[in-house]
Amino acid sequence: MFPTGRHGLQAVAAASDHVFPRHTHDEYGIGLFISGGQMSASGRGQITAGAGDIITVNPGEVHDGVPMRHESRSWLMLYLDPALLADIRSDLEDTTSADFEFERPAFSDPRIALSFRSAFAAATGECDHKGLALDQTLAALFVPLSSMKSLTEKGLAGRGLLRARAMIDDDPARNLSLQDLATEAGLSRFQTLRAFQALTGLTPHAYLMQRRMSLARRRISQGMDLADVAAEAGYADQSHMTREFRRRYGLTPAAYRQAVTACNSIQDA
Repeated sequence: MFPTGRHGLQAVAAASDHVFPRHTHDEYGIGLFISGGQMSASGRGQITAGAGDIITVNPGEVHDGVPMRHESRSWLMLYLDPALLADIRSDLEDTTSADFEFERPAFSDPRIALSFRSAFAAATGECDHKGLALDQTLAALFVPLSSMKSLTEKGLAGRGLLRARAMIDDDPARNLSLQDLATEAGLSRFQTLRAFQALTGLTPHAYLMQRRMSLARRRISQGMDLADVAAEAGYADQSHMTREFRRRYGLTPAAYRQAVTACNSIQDA
């Protein structure tokens, strides 16, 4: 993880043979594979990406990651908060709409790969007028990627089911039953299970676990004590949180906190 100097933008360089289970991100992600390859089941279909390929992920999109031939692969990623991407799009397209979705989960495009490298270098490097350079390279990267698709047009769920999902989003630590969600959605438990999975790509329980993990990551990034993070996020104890964190992200909460702290220290220097 690198300091970027821009709120809402994270830059990550990684190399691993870790198998990432199904998970989601709160941010938009765009990356470039440097070496090796990966197979992934995403919300937009099964993909295979190798060296030189661009990969994308939308907020809340369920995906996994399996290294090809069980060999290590390396990649670069930029993660953008939805608010930051909305600002970029408002400048590019003169729109205030928050509806945006990457259409292609993986593809090969040397021109976009070059734009990505420029944006990543501007985000992580030391240069004069870094803010201007970053603005320009991000704009150049997203001009060919812009493709709006209203999420409401998908017709995935009624308001009741969205309210049920919000029950989890608003309080991931709460112990909810399937009946609680069904009551909020105005559906039977079986209908809720099927509709929820169609909406999110995850069962209600798996979605709850993902939201708890997202909350834990935010609190760790904010410097909260790990035991307190575990309690607030709804884990039985710190050991439980550590096991889940390592399984999903391939590193412990303590290692993640150390990386974030180091990144922030450099950024504040």
